[in-house]
Amino acid sequence: MAEDWQNGGFGLYVHWPYCEAKCPYCDFNSHVARWIDHDRWTSAYKAEIARVRDEIGPRLLNSIYIGGGTPSLMQPETVATVIEAATTAWTPANDIEITLEANPGSVERARFAAFAEAGVNRVSMGIQALNDPDLHKLGRIHGRDDALRAFDIARDVFDRVSFDLIYARQDQSKAAWEDELSEALSMAVDHLSLYQLTIESGTAFGDRHARGGLKGLPDEDLSADMFEATQATCAAHGFPAYEVSNHAKPGAESRHNGIYWRYGDYAGIGPGAHGRITRDGTRYATVEPKSPAKWLDAASSGRSMRSTDALTMQEQADEMMLMGMRLYSGVSVSRFASLSPDPLELTKVRGLVDDGLLILDKDRIAATPAGMQVLNHILRRLLAR
Repeated sequence: MAEDWQNGGFGLYVHWPYCEAKCPYCDFNSHVARWIDHDRWTSAYKAEIARVRDEIGPRLLNSIYIGGGTPSLMQPETVATVIEAATTAWTPANDIEITLEANPGSVERARFAAFAEAGVNRVSMGIQALNDPDLHKLGRIHGRDDALRAFDIARDVFDRVSFDLIYARQDQSKAAWEDELSEALSMAVDHLSLYQLTIESGTAFGDRHARGGLKGLPDEDLSADMFEATQATCAAHGFPAYEVSNHAKPGAESRHNGIYWRYGDYAGIGPGAHGRITRDGTRYATVEPKSPAKWLDAASSGRSMRSTDALTMQEQADEMMLMGMRLYSGVSVSRFASLSPDPLELTKVRGLVDDGLLILDKDRIAATPAGMQVLNHILRRLLAR
């Protein structure tokens, strides 16, 4: 009998924790280091992949995602070892997607060619803005010319290239964003990730905002207008939204992120990496220690310091709903019911349909474009008990 995770597939996430500089809006587990022992990291990743394989057994591996941090700072030999170890530990799908994140300042043609030779077949680039003043405000160390040069290299080396932009930035108008987005779409290969600037506590922007120092952020109405403009502009250029912040040509959707959103299993290795792993019929949430030094010491000696918590069926159902409703295709009501001891109340669903926020189509519920703007509100209503 198929286990629930097989609805989403299985992937491997590998976290590289180092960056050249820490961006003020970033709340990811990233660190700046003067010196990195690349050989030791290579051995540790290889050992940890083997350890996880012994723990969960054979699987069909649908994707590998090397994120960070800035993985384009990794040695190509390290990336090659990670890919070889993973595709030896698990059977790779015929169409396996292998993504590496890159920042423009760390892109070199020879380095990208070496990543491709190692097996990387998709690159996700953190461009974030297409003008120098806003890149400076965002604390990025690259400029517009660096971004365009790096993108041209990526497009020459890889068939699949995605890049990120941040909008709803300080002092940004709707018209300026539409112009920037149109330029980005004229460049784009097959995928764009478009995120509204979020001020997270514990970041430099969070501290500055708390002191009243982060001026010019858009209000809710302007942010909503920018979101609507983003959906319409991308759709008009053949890049419809398939997830609340992601747009792609049909068939070019991120397969790895799709595992998260469709609530599959994924092994997370590296400092601070999260995972969801089903073992002997029980699904576990895993979290690796955030400290690069602690993780490296443990992995190098064959030990695990990760936390592992068994998830109840209700927790699994709620997580499946929280992740799946980010997709414009929505979630299966019967799948939720198979996990949850407390099925969805159809009166709540129909109320949200009447409000124009949900679509109910046989076994599937999905947010409308208007619903995507108030997704947290929808989820609170659906999951309230």
